[in-house]
Amino acid sequence: MAYRVLLTDPLGPEGLARLREQPELEIVDRPGLAPAELRQAIRGFHALIVRSGTKVTADALAEADTLRVIGRAGIGVDNIDVDAATKKGIVVMNTPGGSNVTTAEHAITLLLALARNVPQAAAATRAGRWERNRRLGTEVCNKVLGVIGLGNIGTVVAERALGLRMKVIASDPFVTVETAARLRVELVSLDELYVRSDFISIHTPLTAETRHLVNRATLARMKRGVRLVNCARGGIVDEAALADAIRAGHVAGAALDVLAQEPPPTDHPLLALEEVICTPHLGAATAEAQVNVAVAIAQQVADFLCRDIVQNAVNVPSLSPEVLKILRPYLLLAEKLGALQAQLIAEPPLEIAVQASGEAAERETRSLTAAVLRGLLGHRLESVVNYVNAPAIARERGIRVVESRTLEASDYVNALSVQVRTTSRTTAVEGAVFGASTVRLTTVDGFRMEAVPEGHILMLHNRDVPGVVGRVGTLLGERGINIAGIELGREKVGGMAISLIHVDETVSPDVLTELRQLPQIVSAALLHL
Repeated sequence: MAYRVLLTDPLGPEGLARLREQPELEIVDRPGLAPAELRQAIRGFHALIVRSGTKVTADALAEADTLRVIGRAGIGVDNIDVDAATKKGIVVMNTPGGSNVTTAEHAITLLLALARNVPQAAAATRAGRWERNRRLGTEVCNKVLGVIGLGNIGTVVAERALGLRMKVIASDPFVTVETAARLRVELVSLDELYVRSDFISIHTPLTAETRHLVNRATLARMKRGVRLVNCARGGIVDEAALADAIRAGHVAGAALDVLAQEPPPTDHPLLALEEVICTPHLGAATAEAQVNVAVAIAQQVADFLCRDIVQNAVNVPSLSPEVLKILRPYLLLAEKLGALQAQLIAEPPLEIAVQASGEAAERETRSLTAAVLRGLLGHRLESVVNYVNAPAIARERGIRVVESRTLEASDYVNALSVQVRTTSRTTAVEGAVFGASTVRLTTVDGFRMEAVPEGHILMLHNRDVPGVVGRVGTLLGERGINIAGIELGREKVGGMAISLIHVDETVSPDVLTELRQLPQIVSAALLHL
């Protein structure tokens, strides 16, 4: 059988050569398609290979009648609607390791250029101005570098900075003190990192939690004269707030490889500031990295289409199509339970215990554990984590993983439980599979219910007394927030209770504060599943 592969971004000759080695593949190269054009062009193709330029939206996938796999040559999949692809049974793959060193080296390059005003001095010299006395820089030796996100790229940055004799501190919610110590890095809270750092380098994905992580309030907490480097994702930094902090003299300068809008508008406030260095998203732009990711994604797509081998998939594990069809609801449940745990804990996890019971235990439990880890780690690390590398990322962060199975059925025939132990507490959640596509959350820390683990969910802990639900409903209604469903659980009559309230949209921090102030409400949090 011949498989048709559509390329909509430049892949590079090495990647194209790897694809054309496969006689079963027909390659069509159509770079620069607009979303509406992609919707029509995608019909009849079995694979789509993109870089960052193509936006693969749910609308673009609407006409994908034969599409089986989307390959992203690079690490980020934020330009692909992974949820829409998953619902259509399309595998999404990336190449997570191809540009780690390249991106880390670019961050170090920007850090040094920022410290010594290299681009500004070079531009002045080229313009005929000899500004030797004006371009006073600073040494990086013995300065404190704060690394936000100690994943693959952040770790390389830390190693290179130590070679420059910098003092490296880091903040990462999934890294233990012991793991950081092995890297000769001091693990600190984000607030402490802001206060102590002379330089800050960002290496975290863009998520709901990290959007505008660097904002007016956090910039104000930073040391005066701090220098900021961002080679991660645009949107993590509030660019207007950063421009104001630089103008005020609180931030000495910034070096940014990524912006919220790329390319930026000509009147962007940061571009007018001499203290700012901007590069056009060059983090992965080396010849070596381009070859690595092009060859990797070409081989992965060819292996998937021609040999049913799944590698580096962000939405399915490496299983045969037959086994995957059976396991799909269990994997969905496992990932939801992991994502829920990520939002219940406030400290790095030390141990994760996954147990499958009943019919689920007869299946491939390693894949279920990988799905739990992807949900838990991916909630913070996002596109870095997939079913293949999730166990390795857990090991790198010093997380112990315990996997078990029992053929004895619990209250539910097909059940899965996930326990997470941190320094101060252990949290436990359970869920069950009903039929071919229905999953439910059945227990949260001993509170029993049957809840749909999907969308925006308000989780309230309250005392089990009359009137609580009514007061909460009234407050949400007054704030224009629609309730889609409610599930309740309690330990005993008159004791503590838990309410899971599905809402149609996100809930602001101000509304959460109001909920916490209601009588009998002990805690209120917003979950995203």
